[in-house]
Amino acid sequence: MTRYPVSISLSSFGADLVRERGQASFIPLLAEAGASRIELREELFVAQPSGPSLAAAIDVHGLECLYSAPLELWPEGQVLPDVALLATLQRAAKCAAPWLKVSLGHFDANRDIAALGRLLEGQPVRLLVENDQTRQGGRIAPLAAFFAEVQRLALPVAMTFDIGNWRWQEQDPQQAAEQLGKHVEYVHCKAVTRNERNALVAVPPEAADLAAWTQLFREFPTGVPRAIEYPLQGAYILEDLLAVTRQQVDALSVLGQPHEGASHG
Repeated sequence: MTRYPVSISLSSFGADLVRERGQASFIPLLAEAGASRIELREELFVAQPSGPSLAAAIDVHGLECLYSAPLELWPEGQVLPDVALLATLQRAAKCAAPWLKVSLGHFDANRDIAALGRLLEGQPVRLLVENDQTRQGGRIAPLAAFFAEVQRLALPVAMTFDIGNWRWQEQDPQQAAEQLGKHVEYVHCKAVTRNERNALVAVPPEAADLAAWTQLFREFPTGVPRAIEYPLQGAYILEDLLAVTRQQVDALSVLGQPHEGASHG
């Protein structure tokens, strides 16, 4: 059975722990657990990161790097992309991250998407736009409209498909995969349930979730990198955390095996 690359979003280890230990401290654990990529989270840095030292540590352990920022591509009521995008791309580049993940924001027909294309010209970092949990960025229709324009203008932008986030806006993940799958270059995996306060929360997948995700992966390019973005529990003792992480990496790495009648290659 083919194994495909698995990324780990460092938010999976808990915001408090990551801020306490620093994101670089998790690099060896990810490598030992069999991950292929680390997803740095801008919101979890407690100080301005030293990009070159982070990049060196990531490279030494043979990992790829993706930089995630809590930035909406289009602020409400603004025709042009967020002015913070350029600086965010530069921070990602300093970490030697080939990808920057952001969310869509308030996109509609009045936005100047050609301006986004001009901003991205010559950038070494590829932009990935994720479906988030908001009304503006977590529904199929605006994302489909955005990626139709991306395709029309041949912009260097692709999609991060977050399986669990669709639940927040009561969108059907299968329908989303069918409409948006051809644009997907990265998949965030999380199962979702309701907690004791009836709020939606991310949880590790069970067998039924993995089976459902197998159907979704049929709509994506074969071998697309997939990420853990759900709590990796354990007693926060290194050995426990390593075992749990390795188990989850193994489970995600085999999703999306080639099958007869595949529409994507």
